[in-house]
Amino acid sequence: MSPSPAEPQLSACAPWGAAALLAACGGGGSGSQLGADSAKDGSTLLALALTDEDASRLLAQAAFGATDPHIDRVKALGARAWLDEQFAIPRTEGHYSTMLSQGLAVEANLNGFNGFENTVWRKLIASPDVLRQRMVLALSEIFVVSMQGLPVPWRGFVMAAYVDLLETHAFGNYRQLLEAVTLSPAMGVYLNMRGNRKANAATGRVPDENYAREVLQLFSVGLVELNLDGSARLDGRGQPQETYSQDTITGLARVFTGWDHDRFVRTDPGHAQRPMVVNSANHESAEKRFLGTTVPANTPAAEGLAMALDAIAQHPNVGPFIGRQLIQRLVCSHPSAAYVSRVAAVFNNNGQGVRGDLQAVLRAVLLDPEASRAPADGQNSRGMLREPVVRFVQWARTFGVTSPTGLWNVGNLSDPATRLGQSPFRAPSVFNFFRPGYVPPNSALGEQGITAPEFQITNESTVVGWANFAQSFVASGVAELRPNYSAELALASDAPALVRRVALLLAANALSQDTLALITQAVNSISAATAAGRNNRVYAAVHLVLCAPEYLIQI
Repeated sequence: MSPSPAEPQLSACAPWGAAALLAACGGGGSGSQLGADSAKDGSTLLALALTDEDASRLLAQAAFGATDPHIDRVKALGARAWLDEQFAIPRTEGHYSTMLSQGLAVEANLNGFNGFENTVWRKLIASPDVLRQRMVLALSEIFVVSMQGLPVPWRGFVMAAYVDLLETHAFGNYRQLLEAVTLSPAMGVYLNMRGNRKANAATGRVPDENYAREVLQLFSVGLVELNLDGSARLDGRGQPQETYSQDTITGLARVFTGWDHDRFVRTDPGHAQRPMVVNSANHESAEKRFLGTTVPANTPAAEGLAMALDAIAQHPNVGPFIGRQLIQRLVCSHPSAAYVSRVAAVFNNNGQGVRGDLQAVLRAVLLDPEASRAPADGQNSRGMLREPVVRFVQWARTFGVTSPTGLWNVGNLSDPATRLGQSPFRAPSVFNFFRPGYVPPNSALGEQGITAPEFQITNESTVVGWANFAQSFVASGVAELRPNYSAELALASDAPALVRRVALLLAANALSQDTLALITQAVNSISAATAAGRNNRVYAAVHLVLCAPEYLIQI
């Protein structure tokens, strides 16, 4: 079935050429049974007989990727019950406590990140609470704190405590998450709230406005007033209306004064786990106005902060602003207005009168018919470019990568020429690796105003770097990490079966018949007469699927 006029077939911006296709995930098509029934009544999902493709698609969105046990579990439980099971999985050992137990709280690590990236890779690749880890990665790209801007003692532990915070609140309430982020030592240092002091007329000092600006622009409401569906609200002249003014920033900056580390001790990283506390001498006691809220003069700092965060969290923009970004991080780059509206409505009210319930929001994102239905034959009008970190973690989880030493020495994968061009918690700025509103210029996507954030870090260097790095890690792993291809090796003598299996696990069977034929032909050209040949067949199948346009564009 061809895309309808409202669902254009789009050629991606490029290095993969016209074969790589992407556009709004609200495209049409006959849809799978999962999508059709979820559109009628999400509660019916438990009774559906899901296909392998349905399960693999959900797992790509919610769990980095599919494995045989996960596919079987999703099919046995149904999508909704599988999500509920994931929500109930207890957290494994936290990042901070792992680093502490490894003896890393020594002065040699005072000004470094030794051990931090190891524990991040450990949980991204191997922790059983895979939905939580997927959500943590998504949240880390919205509420950004980067290793590249953290000039503070015990910075590795400060980052570890911040990731633990994201884990703690990943399935909680947005308002509580916002407060935890605001008072975290990591964010306090990264966006200058820690040590922020009230105005001093004699010296000309004014409160730092960095956090006040970014908490609005990036973490909550955005720059313009939004309708429930994420579209801009227009004034009488047809122009977008700004969400806040400089006066708003000035008022909020005064709220965010006086906060500092709780009992900093140079020989102990313990402050990293404790929310910041108030030094009243540095807090601005004058009246503060913002977002229609007034904090009266001499209001205690903690009370004023609560009033500010309440005002922000209650703003009507938050549902569509945060909801759309979660759709982008998990499902598709350019969600339809209807999709955003449905998710935002759940953010506003989870059905029991609760606002900001992130579990309910995740269900709305992942069980929406636009996320769950299968694309129709020939339909290439929806999806997202898988970001490099997600591709790598998907490969690692799909093929059971383990660390025999328990050290998880993956390291920094930021080099675009030889690695991923992206590495967790190493964003170049608070604006993440890519912007949610990025539209690739000089492209078919750009001509139609289609947002495609991941293309902001996609260029000739990163495309070649991915292909080369993937060829290396597929065959040899990374550092001491090694994959387990035993199930694939059992099919190595049957090239079509091998390729079909890999295509199901990695791409939910979204590869075209032409692409499958080309990959199968390449795999078949390798002799399976020896153990080395069978290994090479598996390596080739996995590598070629990882580089296929229909894999790179997740639908």
